[in-house]
Parts: sequence; C-alpha cells; structure tokens
Amino acid sequence: MTDSLILQCRKCGARNRVPRARLNDGPRCGKCKALLSSENMDTRPVVVTDATFEREITSHGGVVLLDCWAAWCGPCKSMEPILNDIAKRFAGRIKVAKLNVDDNPGTASKFRIMSIPTLLFFKNGKLVDTAVGALPVQEIERHINSLL
Repeated sequence: MTDSLILQCRKCGARNRVPRARLNDGPRCGKCKALLSSENMDTRPVVVTDATFEREITSHGGVVLLDCWAAWCGPCKSMEPILNDIAKRFAGRIKVAKLNVDDNPGTASKFRIMSIPTLLFFKNGKLVDTAVGALPVQEIERHINSLL
C-alpha cells in the first residue's frame, strides 16, 4: 500500500486511493470527477476529541499515530515539530492525530494515559503499540515502519 496515496477531494470530500506513479497523470475523483493532486493531501496532524475519536481513529482503515499531549507539557511541545514533520513525510501512508488529554478526559481515561507525551499506534482501528515520553524521530519511525 506504500505505492499509493489517499487524496481527499477538495470539491466533494471523497477519499481516493491514487497510485504514486499516476500522480502526474491528472487523476480525478472517483465520485465527482474533479482533478486531484498531491496538494489535496492534508499533511498536518488531525485534532481529535472525545466526540471525534471514533470517526478519526477507530474507523480509519490504516495506520494512525495518536499523540496524547497537554498544553502545559514541555516535552509535548518539543515533540510537535517532530510529529508535524512525520505527518508530512508519511502523508498518504499514515494518519497523524493529536489528542489534548486535559480537554478530552474520556479518551485519555479509556487508554489509561498516565504520562505525557504518550504515542498510541493504531492499525485498522485497533491499538497495537504504545510509546511513552519524548522520543527521537528514529524511534517513532521504527514504530511506524513496523506497522506499514
């Protein structure tokens, strides 16, 4: 699946699987036939709440990296540029998401988040791995690559 990207149509919102080799061929949305490009990809982490967790994480049919963080947490802030970079570099292959544990205690409690930052790794909606603490980019990539 790494040879394909998921592009969301800006016109109708449909998600389209496009082979990387066909990106320069002018792929079109399967639903509304609008022109797609790699610029359609959202390369920023998605903000997840208690209300959107099901839709964004457990319904996602692929790999999701969920960053559990808080605004007052220094190590969490140091992870932000690393996760933004991972979201860009792995766009179309994984979804990177962020959950503020102070604002969303239900989800934080469900996954027993005791320390932050905590990274939760999901595959096809199931929790498959956890990493706690501010990790170097190589360690995060190791977790991701083991799931791809």
